Amino acid sequence: MNYGQNTQVSNALAADARSLNNLKLQAGKGTPAAIKESAKQFESLFMQELVKGMRQTTMKSGMLDSPGSNLASDMLDQQYAVRMSGQPGGLSSLIEAQLTRMQGGTSDTSGTSSTSSALDNDALDTSGMMATPATSLKKASSIAAYSANAPKPTLNQTKFVDRHTEAAIQIEKETGIPASYMVGQAGHETGWGQFEIKMRGGKPSYNLFGIKADASWKGKVAEVTTTEYVDGTPQKRVAKFRAYDSYDESFRDYAKMITQSPRYAKVSSQTGSAFAFASSLQKAGYATDPQYATKLSRAIEATQRLQQRTLVMANNV
Repeated sequence: MNYGQNTQVSNALAADARSLNNLKLQAGKGTPAAIKESAKQFESLFMQELVKGMRQTTMKSGMLDSPGSNLASDMLDQQYAVRMSGQPGGLSSLIEAQLTRMQGGTSDTSGTSSTSSALDNDALDTSGMMATPATSLKKASSIAAYSANAPKPTLNQTKFVDRHTEAAIQIEKETGIPASYMVGQAGHETGWGQFEIKMRGGKPSYNLFGIKADASWKGKVAEVTTTEYVDGTPQKRVAKFRAYDSYDESFRDYAKMITQSPRYAKVSSQTGSAFAFASSLQKAGYATDPQYATKLSRAIEATQRLQQRTLVMANNV
């Protein structure tokens, strides 16, 4: 599920441990549909624990607390878990890829995220033999724990994501590029809004993605000093960048470039994983920083956590 889309996961989700055996049985069938559904539901189980942990940090008044209200909160947490599961590049994608390999199938290894390698390593027991699917899925809970213990977002990150998510959701509906990917990349390119490209005199260029103005660009231009990597060595260069009249125009121009430029033809097909998307951008030459894919995927993951938290808070009102 991309942020801004309705989840298609069954409301009969078993976001409780009693249904693990049934999920393992589904995964054991080996069909793509069964594996995909099992992966989604396992992620939902982990997401429920994350939501529960977030709720525990909220101060209660004590006036309306009762066994009944606690039960209602638990049921509500299960529904939050359903809605937040299935994010591109999330835990369900990793579990699905791992189960597919265990069943003798193939998966696209070009798009594994930084957490994917951790899952693959956990799938090996101490003798070097492949562990059972149940073992891998139990150990995959460490990924959920990582999300729960991830660094707290800064105020700049929170404000930036809140400000630009709505515009990105609209572009996602039109192009299929996940909103979290676009906002995360915009945040990375601008230092979460702290280092946006300025026009002469300090006027904003509204260029959130660092898109340069080549010969085909007929619009306004902003000239700034930037860092380019030549043979791995950073060098300062004066470059021309595109300028817009609004942030919406920036999102739209970025999406147009990614979906219509032959240079980025493979990028829009790599939305199943944040790291795959970032790696595809780097391979296409979007940036010269040799660590661009790693840095960008981290920014996307931070954006996804913030958007998930916003969704929980909105439904809690």
